[in-house]
Amino acid sequence: MIYNNVSGENLSLLGFGTMRLPLLENGEIDEKQVDKMVALALERGVNYFDTAYPYHGGLSESTIGKALSKYPRESYYLADKFPGHQLLGKFNPKEIFEEQLERCGVEYFDYYLFHNVNENSIKVYKDENLKILDYLVEEKKNGRIKHLGFSSHGLVDNLNEFLDYVGDNIEFCQIQLNYLDWDMQNAKEKYKILKDKNIPVWVMEPVRGGKLATLPEEFETKLKEKRPNSSVASWGFRWLQSLPNVKMILSGMSNMEQMEDNLKTFDKLDPTTKDEEMMLFEIANILKDAVPCTSCRYCCDGCPVGLDIPKLISLYNDFKFHQSIIIPIMIEALDENKRPNKCIKCGKCARTCPQKIDVPKVLSDFAERLSKIPSWTEICKQREEERKKNKNR
Repeated sequence: MIYNNVSGENLSLLGFGTMRLPLLENGEIDEKQVDKMVALALERGVNYFDTAYPYHGGLSESTIGKALSKYPRESYYLADKFPGHQLLGKFNPKEIFEEQLERCGVEYFDYYLFHNVNENSIKVYKDENLKILDYLVEEKKNGRIKHLGFSSHGLVDNLNEFLDYVGDNIEFCQIQLNYLDWDMQNAKEKYKILKDKNIPVWVMEPVRGGKLATLPEEFETKLKEKRPNSSVASWGFRWLQSLPNVKMILSGMSNMEQMEDNLKTFDKLDPTTKDEEMMLFEIANILKDAVPCTSCRYCCDGCPVGLDIPKLISLYNDFKFHQSIIIPIMIEALDENKRPNKCIKCGKCARTCPQKIDVPKVLSDFAERLSKIPSWTEICKQREEERKKNKNR
């Protein structure tokens, strides 16, 4: 196993993410399988386990806590997160934190994060009445949080704003990072910002929720020709190994096969070469199938409703590739009058666009796609109902 020494802790580079635990046919978590996976992970050197308040309707915390309780507390690091992004309407930091400790069956968290800081949730995290930062800093002084960080799904400006707010209280930052999002979500700039500030990077979605673990046949063949004995997923992990400020890579392993493959990949440091990296970026560019917006912003000058068209097209490209919950969050953070469905189809933007993009058609398609999925508010309500139902289990 590859290890990194971060803030005095010897962390395995591979972390076990518990958002996608194995399930039984009835939809419940397969606890026996989780126990076996935790045992194998620890045996092979994985010592970092990551959970969160909403995962599996609140049952991820209790499940991983129960599985880890069989081992000495000092033999693993447990990470959990404060759910400020969940739009609960009422936040009591102490109440939530105590509930999480109880659910996990521990007296302290080794790592604790502000969960999913974005353009919407930052208002909650910075609310002076809630005093979330003050509470978590105090718990760190009390020793019930060993290391404090945050996960970010926001844009670059949002990342900078939160970094300014938390100052020296933050020790690490978790971002969505993979060879596709290096450009698609401007993860390259986020990584640079954190590296320049000497803030270690934790990685989530290293294979884009599995999208980079199963590629079109032509690309899989290309990768297999280069490395016949390596899985498609391993390429994404090996690319991340080439980034020196990446200190933790989380994988949401759902079965033993995925875990065995990841353990093989992280057995020793084997980063991609420059030629291999170029090949991955070529694949990423084809996978994106993106609307070719260059963010020149000529379209914005004459828009009668003042839409930030380049931002909307960027979100559209992302959403078209993978319908994750992140895009509804980003859209809901916008003023209602600045969303894609507010385009009046006047066509001024299309006539101005140097790339000849049919902007009204793109925004109309985006609005239609969004209309077919739940809003972030609806998702949060569903999650909270599920969590309450599971609370006393």
